[in-house]
Amino acid sequence: MRSLAVFSVFTFFIVSWLPKQGLAEDAWEYFSVQDALNSPLAQEKLESGIEFYMKGQPHAKVDNITREYTANKRSRKFGRSTEEACQTAFISALMSFQDRAHKEGCDTVVDLYSITKDKEFESIDQYSCLVGGMVANVALRGKVGKR
Repeated sequence: MRSLAVFSVFTFFIVSWLPKQGLAEDAWEYFSVQDALNSPLAQEKLESGIEFYMKGQPHAKVDNITREYTANKRSRKFGRSTEEACQTAFISALMSFQDRAHKEGCDTVVDLYSITKDKEFESIDQYSCLVGGMVANVALRGKVGKR
């Protein structure tokens, strides 16, 4: 009987906690591009032969610039800090641009900016991340070209 009471109390707390996590209001967060690029995940997943430049960031002349592409990536937040979840989504978006550069025969991604939920955010050193109760979302737009 005691175990049934403990189980009931435990279930009550879980059931009352989960909806709050899932229905938490989305919040905009802003993080450093450089910190994300220096992260172990970026070092593992991003190739050194592809260069990334945020919109307005100076770079060498780039030819054959393509049309604008969008990468929209999500990362689970559960068990991670907000920054770690956002970095994972940001790196995943950069990986999509890396794949696009390969497909186009290019080696540079330029004019990257955040566009999550149609809210544009342009910065040479930060990206925006929309954080909910359980998911972090980063959407980037940019172009690929050849140095």
